[in-house]
Amino acid sequence: MTQSPESLSVSPGEKVAIRCTASSSLNSYYVSWYQQKPRQAPKLLIYSDTDRASGVPARFSGSRSGTVYTLSISSIEADDVADYYCLQTDRSPLTVIQTSTKTSLLKGVGD
Repeated sequence: MTQSPESLSVSPGEKVAIRCTASSSLNSYYVSWYQQKPRQAPKLLIYSDTDRASGVPARFSGSRSGTVYTLSISSIEADDVADYYCLQTDRSPLTVIQTSTKTSLLKGVGD
């Protein structure tokens, strides 16, 4: 799994897309997305490519096009500043097969 970009500097209200590209089709696997804030455990945002975890705001969504998996945040809020990871997982339970590098979502200059 290759994740991009490595970091993003954004301002509140912007739309963000973070992508993970698989080396080949993951027909028998899924991709999950996690958010991690400093000194906190990772939080599951999206599982099974597109399903939002319980309590996750609707501004977070997941999509898939071929081998490209995308986490979208429709309107960034200050609370969304964190590291984001995609994980290739088996169906159930969410057994990690392969992890990606992280994307660091940063506040824009002057925010």
